[in-house]
Amino acid sequence: MQKKVQKLILDGNEAVARIAHKTNEVCAIYPITPSSPMGEHAEAFSAKGQTNIFGDIPRIIEMQSEGGAAGAVHGSLQGGALTSTFTASQGLLLMIPNMYKIAGELLPTVFHIAARTIATHALSIFGDHSDVMATRQTGFGMLFGGTVQEAQDFALIAQVATLKARVPFLNVFDGFRTSHEIQKIDGISDDVIHKMMPLDKIMEHKERALNPKNPVIRGTSQNPDVFFQAREAANLFYQRTPRIVQETMDEFYKLTGRKYELFDYIGHPEAEEVIIIMGSGEGPVKETIETMVAEGDKVGALIVRLYRPFDIGYFIDKLPKTVQKIAVMDRTKESGSVGEPLYLDVVAAYAESDRPMPAIVGGRYGLSSKEFNPTMVKAIFDNLNAETPKNHFTVGIIDDVSKTSIPIDKLFHTKKSTFNCLFYGLGSDGTVSANKNSIKIIGDTTDHYTQGYFVYDSNKAGSQTISHLRFGPDPIYSTYLINTADFIACHKFNFIDRYDIIGKAKKGGTFLLNAPYSKDEIWERLPEKTQQGIIDKELKFYVIDATKVAHEAKLGRRTNTILQTCFFAISGILPKEDAIKRIKNAIVKSYSHKGDAIVQMNFNAVDKSLENLFEVTYPKKVTSSKAFKSFVTNNATTFTKEVLAMSMAGKGDLLPVGVFMPDGTFPTGTSQYQKRDIADFIPVWDDVDLCTQCNKCSLICPHSAIRAKVVDESMVSEFPETLGSVAAKGRPFDKEKDKYILQVSPYDCTGCNLCVEICPAVSKEDENFKAINMHSKKEVVEVEAANWNHFIELPNYDRKELKVDNVKGSQFLQPLFEFSGACPGCGETPYIKLLTQLWGDNMVIANATGCSSIYGGNLPTTPYTTNNDGRGPAWANSLFEDNAEYGLGLKLALNAKQARAQKLLKLLEP
Repeated sequence: MQKKVQKLILDGNEAVARIAHKTNEVCAIYPITPSSPMGEHAEAFSAKGQTNIFGDIPRIIEMQSEGGAAGAVHGSLQGGALTSTFTASQGLLLMIPNMYKIAGELLPTVFHIAARTIATHALSIFGDHSDVMATRQTGFGMLFGGTVQEAQDFALIAQVATLKARVPFLNVFDGFRTSHEIQKIDGISDDVIHKMMPLDKIMEHKERALNPKNPVIRGTSQNPDVFFQAREAANLFYQRTPRIVQETMDEFYKLTGRKYELFDYIGHPEAEEVIIIMGSGEGPVKETIETMVAEGDKVGALIVRLYRPFDIGYFIDKLPKTVQKIAVMDRTKESGSVGEPLYLDVVAAYAESDRPMPAIVGGRYGLSSKEFNPTMVKAIFDNLNAETPKNHFTVGIIDDVSKTSIPIDKLFHTKKSTFNCLFYGLGSDGTVSANKNSIKIIGDTTDHYTQGYFVYDSNKAGSQTISHLRFGPDPIYSTYLINTADFIACHKFNFIDRYDIIGKAKKGGTFLLNAPYSKDEIWERLPEKTQQGIIDKELKFYVIDATKVAHEAKLGRRTNTILQTCFFAISGILPKEDAIKRIKNAIVKSYSHKGDAIVQMNFNAVDKSLENLFEVTYPKKVTSSKAFKSFVTNNATTFTKEVLAMSMAGKGDLLPVGVFMPDGTFPTGTSQYQKRDIADFIPVWDDVDLCTQCNKCSLICPHSAIRAKVVDESMVSEFPETLGSVAAKGRPFDKEKDKYILQVSPYDCTGCNLCVEICPAVSKEDENFKAINMHSKKEVVEVEAANWNHFIELPNYDRKELKVDNVKGSQFLQPLFEFSGACPGCGETPYIKLLTQLWGDNMVIANATGCSSIYGGNLPTTPYTTNNDGRGPAWANSLFEDNAEYGLGLKLALNAKQARAQKLLKLLEP
């Protein structure tokens, strides 16, 4: 038994990377979400001089693609090195040809997979099993872990098993749900790894390496007379692999006390209804079964650990003989098949066994990280309990087209002893980083188990983030989102006007709000529903102007440390003084390399936090009549209002199948209706006479939020008094009649400040004053919003009259790329915007996967739009690795159309 267990607080990626780095000599990598951090950690370990258990620093090499990484792994294995890689999704698919070769040559290796959705009708960076299921035929073994602890443990078990069995393995764990979830786990010591690793098998692997001193030939070309026989020669290796894996698990148990089996059964010993599942879905299944069994239900679950090779004997032996009905849950969709993979394996296993065949139904769940919680597990058991259970069902969605979905009992709850926290932040504001730090502080200073999971979309910055933190005395298996929270913090005040932030608050819980208002003003600024919720739930309500504290401490927009201090001060999880001490220690660790001044600035912010934190005494009745703001403007299209707005509101899970196009097509021009309202400071055109009308501010704006127009002076009388204008300068304008206008869209601006930085018009009296300057949005937003609404309706200058081969002229053209989800200050989007201004009405775009495909085509809204004639860029994305070829195909199709048109026109010649 491991003498002293080291407690680690980390996510699944880091936990796996630690083991892979300790047990390998070479890692060939290529980044792909959500597996990228594994390669990054391995590279960082080697850069720091950390060695594997053999005393060597592993060689980490990044290739040009996942296909290249797989080729390098294959070569390294043939060279006799212990070699691994990390990947997911399309990256794993690119490795399939080499995987066939590696398995066929019986080369021992482990590929660590943060399982992710395969792009079909759309791309998704989130987790399910569609990628690993596409590799079933390669001959790789598959171990599935459902928690951070299991992902780490199976990384070692798979490494040992592959060396003993000579069958390569995938160590699979769910992308994001496990790869990015932070847990407090038991580490594995180097001593345990040394004892587990079979040195004799390692030497055998090295002795089989290609070597001119003992030359052999591998990878030959075989003919029909021998290929079949040679292919069957490896059967015995696969037949004994399950036994080897179980023996390895047993050895691991003796050394660590953590017991695993190929198939782990949980539940009533005489269960009549059983769920079969693998991956992170085991968490809610386990919680649900514990609750149901305690209430007298004869239910259970079989957790699949070793999926390939699938051993029928082990499988059947682990199921109670009393089972009458089975639901097999697959986290993938295999269109056109009789059923999903695990379902078919279970049916086949029973058909080949001597057990009577129970009623077996298959279900799909959790595609693209779709929520899977105890209410859904209960729904599966309810379906099994029906006289005729629905087969090939779905759970967690509303299928109004093919009627596959089953109803959910939302009143069902499991019993948990955790302290639950929700934090609402804005991407890149530091909320997620601060919460990761908080988890480590609590985990290190208490005996509590900790869990952190972070919900965000594909955008790098500027979108809402929700941090789900749990703390408690018992291990946490809740691999699903928090529905009832003891503590809720809203770090972005604008969210309070749109979202029901305290909807999930527990009665008597605590609510912390970052707001630019005092404790005496804040109550009247809240929507009616929020006030009612605070009163009904008897919440303790605290407010702080963290933005002001950060500004005074010269931290810019980084409010994370300030709000983290407030969390510890009012949550009571740790003694306040102890928490602040540890926050400051973390500041030193994070910022000491930037100098003492930066550290002291952060210290000052921590100290000022509590001085500016106030509890709000609120009345016992609602005083507000303010409703939540709409997520889209009144002029939005029906589809935007009925479908996209639901997604913006965080209610996309409620949308039924029938509202979507079956081929993944979506309309363009929807970002104009969103109005994200995320900036705290926005630019205002302060001095029309100082302005040089250079239009550089419009050119550099990453979000098309600041624009210039020239209109006839006859329209000036219709302007709001606040909408500035000045005589237009330069050709082709008539300075006597034409008026130049510059205006920002306050709800679309992200506050990046680039327009002010590039503005060349500096006042002679005050060098800090320019023609355009940043202002606190709350002070100017109503005026600027009214100005924008008028400005956007003004006609664009006649394109034919403009000289558009220069900065100024080009910026009078309408951009057909606007208000994207790109990061504030993005350096890419101004080029795309300019491209659409010049040629957008004739563009067809083939977009490679990456930043530009996310801000260009990530739901709920899309920035490519149309002009008044309905023309604009037509956009599509194929894959990361084939965009040049994809674009060529589009061009060939256009050429073919053009040639056909020319041919038909010639037929009309007299």
